[in-house]
Amino acid sequence: MKKYLFLLLGLIGISCSNDDKIEKSLESKIVVEGWIEEGDFANVLLSTSIPVTDVIDSTNVLNHVIRSAKITVSDGVTSEVLRVKNDKNRIPPFVYFGSTLKGEAGKEYSLKIEYLNRVVEAVTTIPKTVALKNAEYIKRNPTDTTGYVFVKFDDPINEKNYYQIATKIEGEEPIFVPAFYGNLDDKNFETSAVSVQINRGVILFPKTKFTPYFADGDLIHVKLRTQTRESLDFWNSWQNEIVNSQNPIYPANISLKSNIKGGIGIWSGYGQSTIIVSTPPKKEKPI
Repeated sequence: MKKYLFLLLGLIGISCSNDDKIEKSLESKIVVEGWIEEGDFANVLLSTSIPVTDVIDSTNVLNHVIRSAKITVSDGVTSEVLRVKNDKNRIPPFVYFGSTLKGEAGKEYSLKIEYLNRVVEAVTTIPKTVALKNAEYIKRNPTDTTGYVFVKFDDPINEKNYYQIATKIEGEEPIFVPAFYGNLDDKNFETSAVSVQINRGVILFPKTKFTPYFADGDLIHVKLRTQTRESLDFWNSWQNEIVNSQNPIYPANISLKSNIKGGIGIWSGYGQSTIIVSTPPKKEKPI
């Protein structure tokens, strides 16, 4: 998942009443966004936090990226040390990636990050995949040039599931972005046949002005992820921070849920099912 949109780098900045607390709050923390999907390899984005007193822009983000950590992922039998690569399509443009240990549903995966004198650890599992049945681009009026995506899937009966729906616009977004209000708990479903409208999620430093809808001419990759309760809690807290701070990139405080020991962020396993949705061709404006 994601996403990448997390590297929240501006998380740390706590109001404190004495010098000791101020000094402690200004210490940088390791920020992690890591994931391993069923049928795919691990990916990890790594940085140190940016104090709230600093300017938040793409240049400063680069200054806080960690490129020299040792990251080990293990399923309890097989371990792999991730490599780091430069991906110019991302901001920040560095990602640690695996190439031998592929995610399997039902397995537990541990993450160990060693950087300078710090050790950061986390554990996650990959839930069983639930297949997308359909994804469709729908406009409220035929003359509109924008619309929304509606997805359908069957929530397995007598199973507890948590979901995340993410989208990626080909040629515009390099990664899957969690949809806004796209984190779902099946306790809220009225029926096992689920149909839900998807709004575009927020990506870090978008190339164009952000809009919550899709447009004619978009080729949309839609992904249904099954996720753990810890992952659901993290992404819901991220969403709440966006809403409460009215800041689509950097939340107002550090109240995000986290399963990272020794750092902040998320290490998550996902089941995944993807459908590609075509939209009508974009109409050219008359000259």
